[in-house]
Amino acid sequence: MPLKSKPAGRLISFEGSEGSGKSTQISLLAAHLQKLGKEVITTREPGGTEIGEQIRNIIVHNSKGDEMCPETELLLFTAARAQVVREVIVPALIAGKFVLSDRYLDSSTVYQGIARNLAADPVAQINRFAVGNVMPDITVIIDVPTEVSIARLKQRVTDLPDRMERENIDFYNKVREGYLLLAKNMTDRVILVDGTKPIAQVAKAIWEHVQLRLGL
Repeated sequence: MPLKSKPAGRLISFEGSEGSGKSTQISLLAAHLQKLGKEVITTREPGGTEIGEQIRNIIVHNSKGDEMCPETELLLFTAARAQVVREVIVPALIAGKFVLSDRYLDSSTVYQGIARNLAADPVAQINRFAVGNVMPDITVIIDVPTEVSIARLKQRVTDLPDRMERENIDFYNKVREGYLLLAKNMTDRVILVDGTKPIAQVAKAIWEHVQLRLGL
C-alpha cells in the first residue's frame, strides 16, 4: 500500500545500538506529542504485527539462530518491515497519526549492510521494495559508545540475551560507526543525540529537534 500523496500523519523512527535507550525515549516523545493533542501509535522492528512478531521470534530466539546467514537475516527483517508498513504504518499516517517506530529501514543498512558486510546496493534495493515510498520524516539516532552499550545490556534484568545481544564488541563497533556515518550523510532526515546524557536531557534534545523540524 504505497502512499499516493503526502499523508497528514508523521513517521519518526528511532535507531541506535542495543542498550541506547530507544524504548525509553519513544515513550517520552509520545507523551510530549499527546500533550499537544496528537494521536500517537508506537511500533517496533522486527514486529508490530502478528506476522512480524512471529518473524521476530525466528530472528532473535530460534535455537538455530546462530547458524543464520546474513542474507536470510536481512530478508527476514525486511519481510517483517513490509508487513508493518502496510498493516500498521500506512493506515496510521493516512489517518493523521504520529507513528513512532523502534527501528526502521536504517537498521538493515547498518546491521546487515555494514556490520554483516553485505553489499550496499542489494540491501538498499531490498529496503526500497519493503517500504515503498514510506520514509521517515525524522530519524532519531541515539548514540552511545560501544562500551556503554555492552555495559547496559549486562545490567538488563531479562532472561538469556537474544541473538543480537550476544554479538561481540567488533560487531557493535561496526554498528556504531555505521550509524555515525548515516547521521553525517543524511542530515536532512537524521537527528543525532548523545545517549550518555541523563534521560531527561536526551528527551529534551529530541523534543526540541522534533518541534523545530515539524513546526510543532
